[in-house]
Amino acid sequence: PPVHPFVLSHPSTVDSGKPERGRIICVTSGKGGVGKTTAAASFSMGLAKRGNKTCVVDFDIGLRNLDIHLGCERRVIFDFVNVLMGECQLHQALLRDKREPNLSLLAASQTRDKESLTVEGVEKILAALCETFDYVVLDSPAGIESGAKHSMYFCDDAILVVNPELSSCRDADKMVGFIASKSRRAELGQQECQPVQQSLLINRYDPARAEAEESLAIADIEEVLGLPVVGVIPESRDVLPCTNVGNPVILLDADVSASGAFRDTVDRFLGEERELRFTTPEPASLLKRIFG
Repeated sequence: PPVHPFVLSHPSTVDSGKPERGRIICVTSGKGGVGKTTAAASFSMGLAKRGNKTCVVDFDIGLRNLDIHLGCERRVIFDFVNVLMGECQLHQALLRDKREPNLSLLAASQTRDKESLTVEGVEKILAALCETFDYVVLDSPAGIESGAKHSMYFCDDAILVVNPELSSCRDADKMVGFIASKSRRAELGQQECQPVQQSLLINRYDPARAEAEESLAIADIEEVLGLPVVGVIPESRDVLPCTNVGNPVILLDADVSASGAFRDTVDRFLGEERELRFTTPEPASLLKRIFG
């Protein structure tokens, strides 16, 4: 078990019905480019919209872009590393979302190196955030380098973002093992606390391609990774325009497939039953059926 004292309270303090601090949720993946930051932006916005005080933290030190997804890149003055180095107070670095007052952002540094992160420094910041917020969502960088290790070490829940392709699932499988063996909860053991609650968010899912066996089906991904699915986000042309204007796709109307799927994901994460939608191919139009 870790030898340093618990600055961030013992994980068991959030396992009961009445949590004593905010829960830490790590949004991670094996490979890059699977849509982690897109997912973190919409997921955290969804939690906030449900009345939960939520802070989303960009852990991709040196490659900041969560601020763009949330449309507040021009407002960033202080960042995570500034707080870590004592160059500003935590509250000075937090940016409150102008659309949703329950959501705040702590941006990553654009200029510093990932090596500026320390376990003690990260723990101190997360402990302070968990006193104020119900949920602290960590947008982890890809892979298992410094930023990813620090974000996964302290998490209570992990959402693994995967695309329906073998390389994405294989890399994610490494992360599943890493979280199950190297997180603080793993170090403490199941006699002291529950393991990290891991779940899958399948992003950019195309039911027609899965049916044609051009990509992995949901059941295949579940079988490969052995984790429950918290959400399936369909391939959507709405996502990129939303990112370009800093508007998380979950803010679109609920009948827009990607928005509805993210809303369902948030509901499932919060313990509600939601049937998986947007997972079967849309029936071909009459003209297409006639002319092929």
